[in-house]
Amino acid sequence: MMRATMRSTTVARDSTRTSIPAPVALECPPGWTYNPSTWAQRVPLALLALAGFAIAGYLAAYQWGIVATVWDPFFGDGSNVILHSWVSRILPIPDAALGALGYLVDAATGLIGGRERWRTKPWIVVLFGIAVGPLGAMSVLLVILQPVMFDAWCTLCIASACISVAMIGPALDEVLASLQYLRRVRASHRSLNRAFWGISDATPSRTRAVAIVRSCGHTLQ
Repeated sequence: MMRATMRSTTVARDSTRTSIPAPVALECPPGWTYNPSTWAQRVPLALLALAGFAIAGYLAAYQWGIVATVWDPFFGDGSNVILHSWVSRILPIPDAALGALGYLVDAATGLIGGRERWRTKPWIVVLFGIAVGPLGAMSVLLVILQPVMFDAWCTLCIASACISVAMIGPALDEVLASLQYLRRVRASHRSLNRAFWGISDATPSRTRAVAIVRSCGHTLQ
């Protein structure tokens, strides 16, 4: 009789445990054929950002006088003209230093979060897009200004702009996936604020479910 009671207790515990739904992995956004948050998508962007950081940091070192000359295999003294122009000194710090900081933010925000961060951390995805988008637009604008206003070109400035532009498309893909997720959250009348900051509405209910199972286990014992 005692063994039968123990077996029924074990079966009850097992059935209670299996009644808790496991978290479902939603790697690909609904309607998408790929996941824009995979490491295969984000690591190349982070590497590009680090390359841009190295270039911009080198140019900033020249603007600050840390290095005496700047390397330019194609346009000779053009880099010197551009990097010491009034445009590069509009802000309190050289524009290249600001670009280096932007690239560092790109690399950091590109690596934070897991493979499903498009829905688990929309805030970092949006921050990543904000960091990448304006930096790319500013780089393109500065390249356009080079021949128009100063009749000169800067090889490394162009390389930095190319890196920024190459990052925009993949970064905005991930931002679009997060925005679509937030739109679905809003349409389902769930908390948009909680979803944006990655606070799942299912977390409290799962916690309560686990607590219920544990209490049932103690009762059965």
